[in-house]
Amino acid sequence: MFSNLRLSICILCMAHCCLVFAQQEAWVYLTDKQNVAQSISNPITILTQKAIERKNAQGIAIDSRDVPVNENYITQLKAQTGIQVMAKSKWFNAVHVRGSEVDINALLALSFVDSIDFANDGLNSRPALVQDNFSIENTLVDFNYGDAQNQVEMLNLDCLHESDYTGEGITIAVLDSGFTNVNTMSSFQRLRDNNDLLDGYDFVDRNADVYNFTGSNHGTKVLSTMAGYIENQYVGTAPDASYYLFRTEDVSSENPVEESYWVEAAERADSLGVDIINTSLGYTIYDNSAYDYSISEMDGNTTYITRGANIAGEKGIIVVVSAGNSGASTWQMVEAPADAPNVLTVGAVDSSGVYASFSSQGSAIQPTQKPDVVAKGSATAVIDENDTIVTNNGTSFSSPIIAGSIACLLQAQPFSTVDEISQAVRMSSSQYEFPDYFLGYGIPDFCNALTLLSVPEIDSQDIRIHPNPVSSTLHLNVSEGSPILVSVTDTLGKRVVEDETLYNNQLDVSQLKSGLYFLNIHSSESHKIIKFIKN
Repeated sequence: MFSNLRLSICILCMAHCCLVFAQQEAWVYLTDKQNVAQSISNPITILTQKAIERKNAQGIAIDSRDVPVNENYITQLKAQTGIQVMAKSKWFNAVHVRGSEVDINALLALSFVDSIDFANDGLNSRPALVQDNFSIENTLVDFNYGDAQNQVEMLNLDCLHESDYTGEGITIAVLDSGFTNVNTMSSFQRLRDNNDLLDGYDFVDRNADVYNFTGSNHGTKVLSTMAGYIENQYVGTAPDASYYLFRTEDVSSENPVEESYWVEAAERADSLGVDIINTSLGYTIYDNSAYDYSISEMDGNTTYITRGANIAGEKGIIVVVSAGNSGASTWQMVEAPADAPNVLTVGAVDSSGVYASFSSQGSAIQPTQKPDVVAKGSATAVIDENDTIVTNNGTSFSSPIIAGSIACLLQAQPFSTVDEISQAVRMSSSQYEFPDYFLGYGIPDFCNALTLLSVPEIDSQDIRIHPNPVSSTLHLNVSEGSPILVSVTDTLGKRVVEDETLYNNQLDVSQLKSGLYFLNIHSSESHKIIKFIKN
């Protein structure tokens, strides 16, 4: 009797498994949008004033990607047999759907469906890796009831705080898995008193009460490293910034729809005029191994979330991403979207600035240096949902420490672009001259970064460059007679022309690809960074 019951249970479980995995995840790309020209000419109908001002300040055009998905198309998709609409993206003009392979493929018969991209890319032969996004981070480390002094001073951020740059006027969106008790904790009372705890949304459960879900305290801890404040005990890196809280991670399962939730949240952040996104999430494998990514797909432009993160950067948002906690595992490499060229990827070090072995590493697969920089992620002081200061390990905490620090830097230099801010952070770092796949450019010095952004403009009579844009040879007019030392870096901090002493004041840049670059000029009297465009 018992054996038959057990057999019946096994059969039911197998049937359930087959049913679950028969459900496919896919992105349905649509052909067009409504009223594109009209929306772009009247952008206040699709964006907030803050978003419009941020884009204008950075010279970023409002384009068709800012126009919402056609809701009539979504209504029609929902009406199709066996189809669940899980998320939507205006940037990709796409909808994430769930259903059987047959039912999803049947959507191609709809006139407004352009193409379909299944999450299952046929990589079933790759062995599944066991991974818990938060297992390392939930391990408490013995800590003597300390505060955030080490993780702040390591970055020389106290230099900015002393000048009253604490993130005021800067808006940060936190995309995470749960924000338990943030709305009631005394550690965030300062935010509430200053009306800096802004709107939130739960993209997983589809409701506006982002505090209703209490199944994860991860976002609470992440937020505390930036916004936490307990007088004489704890100060986050940006205690006076404003925050939107978005839940995009479903801790009960791993499914590609979480990538779609993330992109949808990033789009909302963009439309709200958010300056910085912090995300301490990463994706490599899923419950259904058919959806797993390969290491070769961590190439900065393949996964859905990575492509969305790249667009967020193009839209003028500084996107700060944790590198991941796979450094000591079989996977080892940074996880999507940390592989994106347009994000600042943050690894982890301990209190002495030594590489934390769990911190995911970069590789030649990424088109740009990863990680970009590092901050304290080993024995990081965080505040849990019980208003208690504890210590946790994980790049999930080194990332927001940097994001909050950037908010202070952006407050001090509000007219700097995403590229300029990110480049200054990289250039200020401890091993900028010799980056590696463990620490990237190293530990940033935010006082130094502010200095780099604040370098007085040298009068045009002293140093001028032409032509700009340039095709092959860049000419420098220098009034001083002494030789000058120059180097060139791209917008992602990679040095593309090493230090070179110029005697004829001409620099060959013909080997560079088209794009924006920074010319770093050192003369006997001054230092200057000049932007130029290579045709």
